Amino acid sequence: MLATSIFESNRLICRHWIAEDLEPLFSVYSDADAMRWVGDGQAITWEACENWLKVTQANYIKYGYGMFTLVERESGHVIGFAGLVHPEGQPEPEVKYALKRSVWGQGLASEAVPALLAYGASFHGLGRIIATVAADNIASQRVLAKSGMTYSGESLEEDGSVTLIFAWTANSSHTQALMPLQS
Repeated sequence: MLATSIFESNRLICRHWIAEDLEPLFSVYSDADAMRWVGDGQAITWEACENWLKVTQANYIKYGYGMFTLVERESGHVIGFAGLVHPEGQPEPEVKYALKRSVWGQGLASEAVPALLAYGASFHGLGRIIATVAADNIASQRVLAKSGMTYSGESLEEDGSVTLIFAWTANSSHTQALMPLQS
């Protein structure tokens, strides 16, 4: 199966998920330390990865977007995943990302997130995109702020933790900044 490219940045190629992404998907989302900031904080199972691939394919059909694979341009290796999603059917699109720990601290999330926001605005007419982040996850808060997202509130979770909500609103300069690949 040929993957459709979404956009390219200086160091990344962002493309649709394909079946061959299951192994790298599992390697990123089964890392218990890395997953402390994702969802319920638990590592994912292989079966859940297989199901997530199906859900993502359905999101491509329903919304025209979903989670995508991030490939390092220079090496051609999958280094993580990012996308625009509607968790549990929420109405507002939400930007999500997770990278292999081996590439943390290299600014790759700060490269991917603004491109995803511009892609959502330019090609799907998304005027507002949110992100949720744990109150203690300072690194992701910095990524979101660098990407032009601003703090817009918080929610108290059932377990007593606080989730911060960041929001981004499109303007004409954002929508003109991205030139995705066309397939």
